[in-house]
Amino acid sequence: MIVLKLGGSVITDKDRAETLDGEALDRAADAVSKALEGGVEDLVIVHGGGSFGHHHASEHGITTTAGTREAAAALDVHGAMKTLNNFVLSRLLERDVEAVPVHPFSAAHRDADGGLDLPTGQVETLLEEGFVPVLHGDMVAHAGEGATVISGDELVAELARKLEADRIGLCSTVSGVLDDEDAVIDRISAYEDVASVLGASDATDVTGGMAAKVRALLDLEAEASIFGLADLESFLDGANPGTTIE
Repeated sequence: MIVLKLGGSVITDKDRAETLDGEALDRAADAVSKALEGGVEDLVIVHGGGSFGHHHASEHGITTTAGTREAAAALDVHGAMKTLNNFVLSRLLERDVEAVPVHPFSAAHRDADGGLDLPTGQVETLLEEGFVPVLHGDMVAHAGEGATVISGDELVAELARKLEADRIGLCSTVSGVLDDEDAVIDRISAYEDVASVLGASDATDVTGGMAAKVRALLDLEAEASIFGLADLESFLDGANPGTTIE
């Protein structure tokens, strides 16, 4: 069982609103297709918002904790994410990957304390039936806040727990978590060890950047890898490129 996240900054130009990086998405889709042909069976894909979701969420002041009760604002974010999701699906389908969408806005919710409830029965059934579920950062119903953002990283963490993932991979624009000299940190076992070098994303990101990724992954039982697009194929082949979070 592999849960793979394609970072929004990987598959889009995050500095330009609603701009796809088609070449990068093609490379990612090629790697996924090759892995499935090579024997990988249970694969769940999550992709981030990049310049699609983050742009609209930022304009409306919506984050993972600050919500909106305006349907138009929620639909701006959700609609942009569905557009990006369709791009991802189309690239995968072109390569005979049996990819299907799962939209978190229609399935998940947060309680008044921000606790996330993401039912995974649909995802599990799709996997059993030979599909590749593709989820994405989205809006989510939030008690007391209307609707807030749910990040791809949150989805990865929740899916990894409930599906008892064997491997977790986050494909990023960098080759791993970098130290203050821009060298890849091989392993991280405690947030305190890297707190001084982790900052928010340079581009518009309403979900916390690299720091949030590392925090979320440290809470999981399975080891996770953060790596660049060039290492996606090797990760899917069984290697642990980039930074290992344990």
